[in-house]
Amino acid sequence: MMKKLSSLLLLALLVLLAACGQSGGSGTSDSNSSASDGEGDQPTAEEPVELVVGASVTPHAEILEHAKPLLEEKGVILEIETFTDYVMPNKALESGDLDANYFQHIPYLEAQKEEFGYDFVNAGGIHIEPMGFYSQRIESLSDLPEDGTIIISNSVSDTGRTLALLEKEGVITLDESVNKADATLEDIVENPKNITIRNDVNPELLTATYENDEADAIAINTNFAIDADLNPLEDAIALEGSESPYVNIIAVRSEDKDNEAIKTLVEVLHSDELQTFMEEEFQGALVPVSE
Repeated sequence: MMKKLSSLLLLALLVLLAACGQSGGSGTSDSNSSASDGEGDQPTAEEPVELVVGASVTPHAEILEHAKPLLEEKGVILEIETFTDYVMPNKALESGDLDANYFQHIPYLEAQKEEFGYDFVNAGGIHIEPMGFYSQRIESLSDLPEDGTIIISNSVSDTGRTLALLEKEGVITLDESVNKADATLEDIVENPKNITIRNDVNPELLTATYENDEADAIAINTNFAIDADLNPLEDAIALEGSESPYVNIIAVRSEDKDNEAIKTLVEVLHSDELQTFMEEEFQGALVPVSE
């Protein structure tokens, strides 16, 4: 009987010791769990921000593609939506389908704001695309024949720009009292060769007009010229210089003017790497700016 009692006491002691051991283990586990929880509370890297930007296919989307990896390093994931016209990018920006767009110069933006009431702002100038004249008939605008024909864009914001280039090349003279950026065909005061200037073609159709040889000279925006495999430096018979005020910009809704992702985008596009890319890739057909 005593032997059986001793065995029971020994068994109870072993159970008690095992329970204490488990309690100690549990305490260690809690400590580890607490440490783990503490680590989980430490600050973590910010989540990447997605930025949707609308752009013309050439050269804007190409430039943005080159900026993608640099933006990703800075926590901005860039999605590019391409457009082939000058109307939809602003409509998409206003509707909220885009966070920004990159296709237009400042005078065009201002004209669009006035016409449609867009509440947009310029977040930063990126590059200039010189306007050029192209011809399959003549080598220079000075070779224009008497009673010749020139075709220019029907875009109001392009009219003054194109006329200013024609004046610079000695084809016409504009009224001195008129701001050249706002000049219209009615502001031409001298036209010694009696050149007919047609402004009845959409900007994106001017390359087809050139290919069809529909006039003695045709004014084409550089982005459309490049897209049609024309080299502005080699193929244009007249080309704007770097003094052009028509800077292509990043446009955003006014409410987003201080958006950090937008600021990062502009910062990257102003970087030495992107400026060099623009100079080398487009061989002077566009001029990068950094302000």
